Amino acid sequence: MVASPILVKAGGADTLKFFGPVVPNVVADKYVSAQYQNIGGYLGYRLDVNRERRLLRIDSAILLSGFRHRPGSQTWIGEHVGKFLFSASKTYAYSHDARLKALMDEMVRQYIACQMPDGYLGTYLEKDRWTEWDVWAHKYAIIGLLNYYSITGYKPALETAKRAADLICSTFGDGSGKRDLMPAGEHVGLAPGSILEPMVDLYRYTADPKYLAFCRYILRALEQADGPKIISQLEKYDDVTKVGDAKAYEMLSCFLGMLKYYKLTGEERYLHAVQAAWTDIVNHRLYITGTASDHEVFVAPGVLRAGNKDLMGEGCVTVTWMQFNLALLQITGEARYSAEIERSVYNHLLAAENPQTGCVSYYTALQGAKPYRCDQGFSCCLSSVPRGISLIPEVIGGKIDRRFSVLLYENGIASARISTIDAGEMTLLVKSATRFPSAGMVDFMITPAKKASFPMNFRVPEWSANFKATVGGKTYLGRKGSMLTIQRTWTPGEHVRVSFDMPVQVLAGGISYPNAVAIKRGPQVLAIDKGVNGIDSSARVTFAGRVLLTDAAAALPKEWDWKEAFYTMAAVNGVQRRIVVVPFAEAGQSAAEIAVWISHPK
Repeated sequence: MVASPILVKAGGADTLKFFGPVVPNVVADKYVSAQYQNIGGYLGYRLDVNRERRLLRIDSAILLSGFRHRPGSQTWIGEHVGKFLFSASKTYAYSHDARLKALMDEMVRQYIACQMPDGYLGTYLEKDRWTEWDVWAHKYAIIGLLNYYSITGYKPALETAKRAADLICSTFGDGSGKRDLMPAGEHVGLAPGSILEPMVDLYRYTADPKYLAFCRYILRALEQADGPKIISQLEKYDDVTKVGDAKAYEMLSCFLGMLKYYKLTGEERYLHAVQAAWTDIVNHRLYITGTASDHEVFVAPGVLRAGNKDLMGEGCVTVTWMQFNLALLQITGEARYSAEIERSVYNHLLAAENPQTGCVSYYTALQGAKPYRCDQGFSCCLSSVPRGISLIPEVIGGKIDRRFSVLLYENGIASARISTIDAGEMTLLVKSATRFPSAGMVDFMITPAKKASFPMNFRVPEWSANFKATVGGKTYLGRKGSMLTIQRTWTPGEHVRVSFDMPVQVLAGGISYPNAVAIKRGPQVLAIDKGVNGIDSSARVTFAGRVLLTDAAAALPKEWDWKEAFYTMAAVNGVQRRIVVVPFAEAGQSAAEIAVWISHPK
């Protein structure tokens, strides 16, 4: 019988009791998520879409088919169960949806039954084991099972993960008679090397030293002659295109493992190297919508081609970039990582899932129709994008250095244990209400268990202007890109009213679009949806020279659930007219062509 998660009351909200690791990290997290509940507004709407129109429509028979009838229909079919369990576990932790729990329980029961006696949990015939994506799929198997175990305490899931890992540990290594891990997968060892992440997790969940020993072997293998040489190349060049074959998704996946290893051991070499990679990506290889990759790889600095033919913005890259920033936020508590999460969430992540259907695009171009697909058990990104959306409750806010810190401005309720000035500890409940991102005002109700003095942080976004927080008759002013700290004695039920302007920005097209501009409002990049505007796909739309946005929500089709749109002026085939622009994340949901980059001849 599958164990049921334990719901406990925390400040009036139901939260899960988690079954966590037994080995503590040497480096404690500076950011600890508050696990927001009852998220409303825009992010709540998209969380509901992800649950109702994607996750709850998953057919376990399709995902399990490659295990029941080896070999699978395609070489990486084995990754999808683990990815689903990650998404579903995170989503259940937020939603407590019994339907999702039942779907997970049944899938896990059947998945465990597919494991071979020697621990093998892949989809290849025995003669083809440990080629192509076999180790990679085992990575996601362990990740999925550990996430499921963390919310249920169901020990057979943990034991299944251990048996799979034990087989890998006994197969690969640099000892006599063992296989080299690097040739056992794609992309110069980046794919098989990414199993570092769940191996660190498994050591922390079991305290079994063989998993830690295997982590150290992986790090040695990544630097050997046939490996991608991640650390040495980053230390030498600070350039991600010099690592392996520059494959973005797999490289970022290795970074996640290295950051977990750093937290476990405190070996700072790994942190410094991946921070250099982060800086390189942000400065040279990041789209304005918070994604990366051209034909799935990192390319030359500033080259950010954005059409469907460019295969840009792979969904798996967007999600793993978000995870990378979350890991760095946890380690450092620095607001710059939250800013990148915000950019990705409000733009490229949500753009990759159609809110009407729950279908997902593998690549989500800024120009042209979004190529949404609805298949299961085939495309890696159709399983990855829901993982990113499932992480949203963990990135809205929590504690940074034990101070409650608001990072994203959304509706929701969060409970956390905080430290007060007199060195005591108490429960704090924070409720927020807002129409963001349509409007720049948020009301927070602050309810400590009793009257007490303590600080609270509010992130001041770089895109904002005139950021103010008012409480108890006093107004505090924020500085862009920093945290506004309010230190005072709080009475239960007090309100903090945060307000900020969201200036419209006109962004230059850079190397790839020198004669075009994009429009951004607040965190959201806007786009022209030609279907909404009744514009023929071949029509030439030219930027009018200045932007004045006015509300156009009434112009949206009735089937669009989120009503956010703006009128502005542009020339269509040389004739000035009023057009509608919408958030890029919402554009193209009715299959029309879209354009983020708008022609602006010099």
